[in-house]
Amino acid sequence: MAATTPPKISLLRQRMLDALQLRGMAPRTQETYVDAVSRLARHYGRSPALLRAEEVQAYLLYLLRERHLARASLNLYGCAFRFFYRTVLAVDGEVFQIPLGPAPQALPEVLARAELTRLFECACHAKARSFLQLAYGTGLRVSELCHLRVEHIDSHADRMCIHVVQGKGAKDRFVPLSPDTLAVARAWWQVARPRGWLFTSQRDPVLALDICVAQRWYRRACVHAGITKRGGIHTLRHCYATHLLEAGVDLHSLQQWLGHSHISTTMRYLHLARPDAADLHRRQPLLLLSSLPTLH
Repeated sequence: MAATTPPKISLLRQRMLDALQLRGMAPRTQETYVDAVSRLARHYGRSPALLRAEEVQAYLLYLLRERHLARASLNLYGCAFRFFYRTVLAVDGEVFQIPLGPAPQALPEVLARAELTRLFECACHAKARSFLQLAYGTGLRVSELCHLRVEHIDSHADRMCIHVVQGKGAKDRFVPLSPDTLAVARAWWQVARPRGWLFTSQRDPVLALDICVAQRWYRRACVHAGITKRGGIHTLRHCYATHLLEAGVDLHSLQQWLGHSHISTTMRYLHLARPDAADLHRRQPLLLLSSLPTLH
């Protein structure tokens, strides 16, 4: 059987990938930016290097009016186009203008502890339940949890933390690990005995779990648990941050644990935290996990 030749990549796409990698953009950002420019090219049926600013602006209006993209998603396209034209093609930004609009700043949804309990109970299987529990118990981004390796969990009594390697912004950080959260990780390890990634791909154990799979687990559990609040699996990170603030954790520590570059990003959780949280929740905000059903 003849070996297949990998598809050739265009010189323009390679230039963009080189520029993205040179500036240390995350793999997901690289993929998103390249996809946005590819869609622009397909929309007009010609190279994006030949398009005028008016045509790029017209495409953004099409996404807004015809495709009904949210403002945040539209701005993501705009950022990709700015990078392509200003950085890759070195076009003057004053001449080739790509406007960005302010995205509405809605407060994130936070689940009540009773909703969290129902959510975990309604997970479709042990792997999904363990993942969702750890997403809440560690506050990691879904991409960080999908790419968490067993050796990055330190279970020593005087350390007990997770080493997040090259998280968002290509930054390492340490996240504290509570005893009940560690128990969840250990229980899953006893079931699956993973050697590399803590959560592996469904089809290939050599690969890390796909983010889309984790999102489906969350949404499916929400449906079965009767949870109608908007938002995806990132909601569990919001719950983690809010409950820690209610427990009296200071903003600076929380900023470091969440991996936020700016304290203002962390401060939005102040609007969600209840200052009158019960004393038990203040002392042990993640105690919720201890009373959850065991894996089977």
